[in-house]
Amino acid sequence: MSNALVVILMGSKADEEHCRKIAEAARALGLETVLRVGSAHKTPQHVIDLLRQFEADPRPKVYITVAGRSNALSAFADGLVAAPVIACPPPSEAFGGGDIFSSLRMPSGIAPAVVLEPANAALLAAKILSLADPALAAKVSEYQKAQAGKVLSDDKMVGGAKG
Repeated sequence: MSNALVVILMGSKADEEHCRKIAEAARALGLETVLRVGSAHKTPQHVIDLLRQFEADPRPKVYITVAGRSNALSAFADGLVAAPVIACPPPSEAFGGGDIFSSLRMPSGIAPAVVLEPANAALLAAKILSLADPALAAKVSEYQKAQAGKVLSDDKMVGGAKG
């Protein structure tokens, strides 16, 4: 297991199921995860305190923020930490899906990545953290080879075999 940490910060407990998918995928890649709840709108000081606590931890880390509607959490976190932030907003039909724009458009100097699929957010975190961790890089490579193997197997099943 890598000594790196993936901090998953959700805006409300309503986001927990989405966050657990991220955590499961991150753990499958050998990453330690921690889930916390804090709202940029309702509990900004709590979020500041949490982020200061995690930033004081010397381990390499990536933050994954999960908030929908008005995704201030990702921008707020990104402005407070040195580590990368990945916004992974939960799926929503509210506003015809237009609420996704609050994750896509950020102010100058605020640059969280946006990844919509929970497993892919975990994969991006692992890729970032693997830059300084050869064992983690090997796990990421294994995962990618397994994904490619599934596609090749599906191709054979669908019609890639001569017949």
